[in-house]
Amino acid sequence: MRINLNLYSTSHCHLCEQAEALLVTLSKQYDIGWVLIEITDDAKLLENYGQKIPVLKRLNDQSEMEWPFTISDIKRFIAS
Repeated sequence: MRINLNLYSTSHCHLCEQAEALLVTLSKQYDIGWVLIEITDDAKLLENYGQKIPVLKRLNDQSEMEWPFTISDIKRFIAS
C-alpha cells in the first residue's frame, strides 16, 4: 500500500534537502510518495512550521515528525 507524505520545507534549507534525500533513498525500497510543500507560500504554514522544518506529515492519519530524523526514524514512522 502506497504511503503518501507531505514534506514541509522552504527553499535554500539544507536540512530540508537532507530530508528529501532520505525520502529518495527510501523510495527505492518502499512504496512512498511525497509532495514538497513550500511553507513561505502560506502565512499559516509559515507560522506552524517556520521553526520546525523539515516536517514530514503522513497523510493517512495526519501524524507528523519533526527534524531531526534518520532513515530508521522514517521507516518506523511510515510503518506505524
